[in-house]
Amino acid sequence: MTNSNTKPATGKLGIMVVGLGAVSTTFMTGVMMTRKGLTKPVGSMTQYDKIRVGRGADKKYLHYKDIVPIADLNDIEFAAWDVFPVNAYESAMNANVLKEKDIEPVKDELLKIKPMKAAFDKNYAKRLDGDNIMHGATRWEMVENLRADIRNFKQERGVDRVVVLWAASTEIYVAPDMKYHGTIEALEAAMKADNKEQIAPSMCYAYAALKENAPFIMGAPNTTVDIPAMWDLAEETKVPIAGKDFKTGQTLVKSGFAPIIGTRCLGLSGWFSTNILGNRDGLVLDEPANFRTKEVSKLSTLESILVEENQPDLYTNYFHKVRINYYPPRDDNKEGWDNIDIFGWMGYPMQIKINFLCRDSILAAPLCLDLCLLIDLAHRAGRYGTQRFLSFFLKSPMHDYTKGEVPVNHLFQQYVMLKNAIREMGGYEADEEID
Repeated sequence: MTNSNTKPATGKLGIMVVGLGAVSTTFMTGVMMTRKGLTKPVGSMTQYDKIRVGRGADKKYLHYKDIVPIADLNDIEFAAWDVFPVNAYESAMNANVLKEKDIEPVKDELLKIKPMKAAFDKNYAKRLDGDNIMHGATRWEMVENLRADIRNFKQERGVDRVVVLWAASTEIYVAPDMKYHGTIEALEAAMKADNKEQIAPSMCYAYAALKENAPFIMGAPNTTVDIPAMWDLAEETKVPIAGKDFKTGQTLVKSGFAPIIGTRCLGLSGWFSTNILGNRDGLVLDEPANFRTKEVSKLSTLESILVEENQPDLYTNYFHKVRINYYPPRDDNKEGWDNIDIFGWMGYPMQIKINFLCRDSILAAPLCLDLCLLIDLAHRAGRYGTQRFLSFFLKSPMHDYTKGEVPVNHLFQQYVMLKNAIREMGGYEADEEID
């Protein structure tokens, strides 16, 4: 390996997951089964992808672990918070994602993961009825409790480093308000005043994680780490953050397919996306206030890839609509349907239809693994604040909207950012440009 300042991945990595539902139990079970050699971590970039380092005669294509010191799967310890008290084994069985034969071999490990009391406010997810919560806790008490949970987990399990991953439901939309979210002081004051309108429970998790030197990943579209107060806190504590919303099904298709239209200089009249989904996520998103949060994240993808100012003949006033429909018979097997109205030579109309019959948690689990391993790597490499190179895995990449920054949503440009970051952290030259 070349000269790299990245610290080695010594000791254990603790992954503390908010939410012990379909996504997180599928993630945990898959890691445990892979460790036993009973399955393959398909879909995980950190386990499979190879990237080029060096040029010319020095050119090599290497797995990430041969470029940078990534934590080994055998060194991962899990913990979780959830509003329901059931352990990870029962939850995995209830989620109805994996077959019993793919859960039973790691039953003993899963049984040991009992969720800690969640920092929860029913107003933020009205459809959830769980009693394993911090009853009567103010926002500041939630923060203190969560910090204690992180410290206890490290001590009890002998964990060296912790990453906190949000894999829980989508909260209702909280509009960023600089009066409460603009500075660390304002955020802390709002938490101490128990301001329930402006301080979402997820903000308590993020704040607690950063204060405990634990990188934080927001896997839902919640307004959490994408506010100036959290950016400042991440800079002050020198801890990395990433968000938001796992890019699993429809948005993955959009961020990969829209570049085809743009690169081929075809016009776009409209893009209609709809989903049917039957798991807990679908239930929560059936509430209009929660769907609003998701809609904001899903709608942002296209507009930064097919830009009117760049090609006014092709991308002026196209119609973009996104819908999610709760449909219980499907459980975790989501169906994403896209109708794309394009036009070509001399303005003649054409249509593209994409029907993605995907499995939400099967697509999300490898993202959870990659995000946790890569943000831990970034922390050891001395990176902190918003980790833009992780945009590849996220629907609505964090960006500084206060300065008019436009996020990179183009999948292949995001991939260049990811590869360059891996190269840099491995002591190689970041030698690809985003055009």
